[in-house]
Amino acid sequence: MKSKIFVAVAGNIGSGKSSLTRMLSSHYGWKSFYESVEDNPYLSDFYADMNRWSFNLQVYFLSKRFNDHKRIVEGTESVIQDRSIYEDAEIFAKNLSLIGKMDNRDYTNYVELYKVMMQYLQPPDLLIFLDARIETLLKQIAHRGRDYEQSIPKSYLEQLSEHYKDWIRRYNLGPLLVIPSDEVDFVHERCDFNRMLLLIQGKLMELGYPAVPLKNLQRQTL
Repeated sequence: MKSKIFVAVAGNIGSGKSSLTRMLSSHYGWKSFYESVEDNPYLSDFYADMNRWSFNLQVYFLSKRFNDHKRIVEGTESVIQDRSIYEDAEIFAKNLSLIGKMDNRDYTNYVELYKVMMQYLQPPDLLIFLDARIETLLKQIAHRGRDYEQSIPKSYLEQLSEHYKDWIRRYNLGPLLVIPSDEVDFVHERCDFNRMLLLIQGKLMELGYPAVPLKNLQRQTL
Protein backbone atom coordinates (compact mmCIF):
# COMPACT_ATOMS: atom_id res chain seq x y z
CA MET A 1 0.00 0.00 0.00
CA LYS A 2 1.17 3.51 -0.78
CA SER A 3 1.75 5.79 2.19
CA LYS A 4 1.40 9.08 0.30
CA ILE A 5 -0.96 10.30 -2.39
CA PHE A 6 -1.45 13.56 -4.28
CA VAL A 7 -5.03 14.27 -5.38
CA ALA A 8 -6.11 17.38 -7.32
CA VAL A 9 -9.72 18.54 -7.65
CA ALA A 10 -10.58 20.31 -10.93
CA GLY A 11 -13.70 22.07 -12.12
CA ASN A 12 -15.31 25.27 -13.29
CA ILE A 13 -16.04 28.27 -11.06
CA GLY A 14 -18.76 27.26 -8.60
CA SER A 15 -18.52 23.51 -9.22
CA GLY A 16 -17.82 22.68 -5.55
CA LYS A 17 -14.06 22.11 -5.66
CA SER A 18 -13.26 23.85 -2.37
CA SER A 19 -16.06 22.07 -0.50
CA LEU A 20 -15.03 18.66 -1.81
CA THR A 21 -11.37 19.41 -1.02
CA ARG A 22 -12.29 20.34 2.55
CA MET A 23 -14.47 17.26 3.07
CA LEU A 24 -12.01 14.76 1.59
CA SER A 25 -9.19 16.35 3.59
CA SER A 26 -11.22 15.79 6.75
CA HIS A 27 -12.28 12.26 5.83
CA TYR A 28 -8.86 10.96 4.82
CA GLY A 29 -6.66 13.17 6.99
CA TRP A 30 -4.95 14.68 3.95
CA LYS A 31 -3.32 18.08 4.04
CA SER A 32 -5.25 20.56 1.90
CA PHE A 33 -4.00 23.27 -0.47
CA TYR A 34 -6.59 25.83 -1.55
CA GLU A 35 -6.75 28.26 -4.43
CA SER A 36 -5.62 31.75 -3.46
CA VAL A 37 -8.92 33.66 -3.51
CA GLU A 38 -9.55 35.74 -0.41
CA ASP A 39 -5.94 36.97 -0.26
CA ASN A 40 -5.59 37.40 -4.04
CA PRO A 41 -4.44 40.97 -4.83
CA TYR A 42 -5.74 40.90 -8.42
CA LEU A 43 -9.03 39.01 -8.44
CA SER A 44 -11.53 41.81 -7.81
CA ASP A 45 -9.67 44.12 -10.21
CA PHE A 46 -9.68 41.39 -12.84
CA TYR A 47 -13.44 40.92 -12.82
CA ALA A 48 -13.87 44.70 -13.04
CA ASP A 49 -11.43 45.07 -15.98
CA MET A 50 -10.30 41.79 -17.55
CA ASN A 51 -8.27 43.40 -20.33
CA ARG A 52 -6.11 45.34 -17.88
CA TRP A 53 -5.53 42.65 -15.26
CA SER A 54 -5.72 39.28 -17.06
CA PHE A 55 -1.97 38.76 -17.47
CA ASN A 56 -1.21 39.91 -13.91
CA LEU A 57 -3.82 37.58 -12.47
CA GLN A 58 -2.78 34.54 -14.49
CA VAL A 59 0.91 34.95 -13.68
CA TYR A 60 0.02 35.31 -9.99
CA PHE A 61 -2.03 32.10 -10.08
CA LEU A 62 0.65 30.26 -12.06
CA SER A 63 3.40 31.25 -9.63
CA LYS A 64 1.32 30.36 -6.56
CA ARG A 65 0.20 27.04 -8.00
CA PHE A 66 3.72 26.10 -9.12
CA ASN A 67 5.09 26.69 -5.62
CA ASP A 68 2.25 24.70 -4.05
CA HIS A 69 2.62 21.83 -6.54
CA LYS A 70 6.37 21.68 -5.92
CA ARG A 71 5.89 21.61 -2.14
CA ILE A 72 3.29 18.85 -2.46
CA VAL A 73 5.49 16.60 -4.60
CA GLU A 74 8.58 17.14 -2.46
CA GLY A 75 6.73 16.69 0.84
CA THR A 76 6.00 13.50 2.76
CA GLU A 77 2.28 14.04 3.50
CA SER A 78 -0.74 13.01 1.47
CA VAL A 79 -2.30 16.11 -0.05
CA ILE A 80 -5.47 17.23 -1.81
CA GLN A 81 -5.31 20.39 -3.92
CA ASP A 82 -8.16 22.73 -4.84
CA ARG A 83 -7.64 23.34 -8.60
CA SER A 84 -4.55 22.18 -10.52
CA ILE A 85 -1.86 24.20 -12.24
CA TYR A 86 -2.96 22.71 -15.57
CA GLU A 87 -6.28 24.52 -15.43
CA ASP A 88 -4.53 27.88 -15.26
CA ALA A 89 -3.05 27.40 -18.73
CA GLU A 90 -5.44 24.93 -20.37
CA ILE A 91 -8.63 26.73 -19.34
CA PHE A 92 -8.34 30.25 -18.00
CA ALA A 93 -5.37 31.80 -19.81
CA LYS A 94 -6.36 30.11 -23.07
CA ASN A 95 -9.89 31.45 -22.80
CA LEU A 96 -8.72 34.98 -22.01
CA SER A 97 -6.57 34.90 -25.11
CA LEU A 98 -9.33 33.55 -27.35
CA ILE A 99 -11.89 36.15 -26.24
CA GLY A 100 -9.40 38.99 -26.63
CA LYS A 101 -8.92 39.76 -22.94
CA MET A 102 -5.19 38.92 -23.03
CA ASP A 103 -3.11 40.12 -25.97
CA ASN A 104 -1.03 37.70 -28.04
CA ARG A 105 2.30 38.95 -26.72
CA ASP A 106 1.31 38.38 -23.08
CA TYR A 107 -0.29 35.01 -23.84
CA THR A 108 2.78 33.77 -25.72
CA ASN A 109 4.98 34.83 -22.81
CA TYR A 110 2.64 33.08 -20.38
CA VAL A 111 2.58 29.81 -22.34
CA GLU A 112 6.38 29.70 -22.57
CA LEU A 113 6.64 30.19 -18.81
CA TYR A 114 4.08 27.42 -18.24
CA LYS A 115 5.99 25.00 -20.52
CA VAL A 116 9.20 25.58 -18.56
CA MET A 117 7.40 24.91 -15.28
CA MET A 118 5.89 21.67 -16.59
CA GLN A 119 9.37 20.21 -17.06
CA TYR A 120 9.85 20.24 -13.27
CA LEU A 121 6.48 18.98 -12.06
CA GLN A 122 5.30 15.45 -11.33
CA PRO A 123 1.54 15.06 -12.11
CA PRO A 124 -1.01 14.25 -9.37
CA ASP A 125 -1.65 10.61 -8.57
CA LEU A 126 -5.35 11.24 -9.19
CA LEU A 127 -7.29 14.09 -10.81
CA ILE A 128 -10.95 14.41 -9.80
CA PHE A 129 -13.06 16.49 -12.18
CA LEU A 130 -16.40 17.88 -10.98
CA ASP A 131 -18.60 18.15 -14.06
CA ALA A 132 -21.48 20.61 -13.55
CA ARG A 133 -24.01 22.34 -15.80
CA ILE A 134 -23.97 26.13 -16.17
CA GLU A 135 -27.23 26.45 -14.21
CA THR A 136 -25.62 24.64 -11.28
CA LEU A 137 -22.57 26.89 -11.41
CA LEU A 138 -24.67 30.06 -11.43
CA LYS A 139 -26.76 28.84 -8.51
CA GLN A 140 -23.72 27.98 -6.39
CA ILE A 141 -21.91 31.22 -7.28
CA ALA A 142 -24.95 33.21 -6.16
CA HIS A 143 -25.29 31.14 -2.99
CA ARG A 144 -21.72 31.73 -1.76
CA GLY A 145 -22.11 35.46 -2.33
CA ARG A 146 -18.64 36.65 -3.30
CA ASP A 147 -19.24 40.21 -4.54
CA TYR A 148 -16.68 40.13 -7.35
CA GLU A 149 -18.17 36.88 -8.75
CA GLN A 150 -21.72 38.18 -9.09
CA SER A 151 -20.79 40.08 -12.26
CA ILE A 152 -19.42 36.99 -14.06
CA PRO A 153 -21.37 36.66 -17.33
CA LYS A 154 -23.07 33.37 -18.10
CA SER A 155 -21.26 33.39 -21.45
CA TYR A 156 -17.89 33.42 -19.64
CA LEU A 157 -18.80 30.29 -17.67
CA GLU A 158 -20.00 28.64 -20.88
CA GLN A 159 -16.67 29.38 -22.56
CA LEU A 160 -14.75 27.92 -19.63
CA SER A 161 -16.98 24.85 -19.64
CA GLU A 162 -16.17 24.12 -23.29
CA HIS A 163 -12.45 24.38 -22.56
CA TYR A 164 -12.84 22.04 -19.60
CA LYS A 165 -14.59 19.45 -21.78
CA ASP A 166 -11.79 19.63 -24.35
CA TRP A 167 -9.04 19.43 -21.72
CA ILE A 168 -10.61 16.48 -19.90
CA ARG A 169 -10.93 14.59 -23.20
CA ARG A 170 -7.20 15.10 -23.78
CA TYR A 171 -5.97 14.58 -20.20
CA ASN A 172 -3.36 11.82 -20.16
CA LEU A 173 -1.02 12.72 -17.28
CA GLY A 174 -2.43 10.13 -14.90
CA PRO A 175 -5.60 8.54 -13.48
CA LEU A 176 -8.76 10.60 -13.92
CA LEU A 177 -12.13 10.39 -12.17
CA VAL A 178 -15.02 12.42 -13.63
CA ILE A 179 -17.92 13.00 -11.21
CA PRO A 180 -21.22 14.51 -12.45
CA SER A 181 -22.09 16.87 -9.61
CA ASP A 182 -25.41 18.38 -10.74
CA GLU A 183 -27.73 15.90 -9.04
CA VAL A 184 -25.86 15.51 -5.75
CA ASP A 185 -25.64 17.78 -2.72
CA PHE A 186 -22.54 16.26 -1.15
CA VAL A 187 -22.07 19.23 1.20
CA HIS A 188 -25.40 18.84 3.02
CA GLU A 189 -26.52 15.28 2.24
CA ARG A 190 -24.38 12.58 3.81
CA CYS A 191 -25.74 9.88 1.50
CA ASP A 192 -24.66 11.93 -1.52
CA PHE A 193 -21.16 12.32 -0.10
CA ASN A 194 -21.04 8.59 0.60
CA ARG A 195 -21.94 7.94 -3.05
CA MET A 196 -19.04 10.13 -4.13
CA LEU A 197 -16.73 8.40 -1.68
CA LEU A 198 -17.56 5.01 -3.19
CA LEU A 199 -16.35 6.26 -6.57
CA ILE A 200 -13.26 7.92 -5.13
CA GLN A 201 -12.32 5.00 -2.92
CA GLY A 202 -12.56 2.64 -5.87
CA LYS A 203 -9.96 4.72 -7.69
CA LEU A 204 -7.76 4.99 -4.61
CA MET A 205 -7.74 1.24 -4.15
CA GLU A 206 -6.74 0.82 -7.81
CA LEU A 207 -3.78 3.11 -7.05
CA GLY A 208 -2.77 1.03 -4.03
CA TYR A 209 -3.97 3.48 -1.40
CA PRO A 210 -5.89 2.08 1.62
CA ALA A 211 -9.48 3.37 1.68
CA VAL A 212 -11.07 4.76 4.86
CA PRO A 213 -14.31 2.91 5.72
CA LEU A 214 -17.50 4.87 5.03
CA LYS A 215 -18.66 4.37 8.61
CA ASN A 216 -15.89 6.72 9.72
CA LEU A 217 -17.75 9.51 7.97
CA GLN A 218 -20.43 9.41 10.66
CA ARG A 219 -17.95 11.09 12.98
CA GLN A 220 -17.48 14.01 10.60
CA THR A 221 -19.41 17.27 10.84
CA LEU A 222 -20.59 18.24 7.38
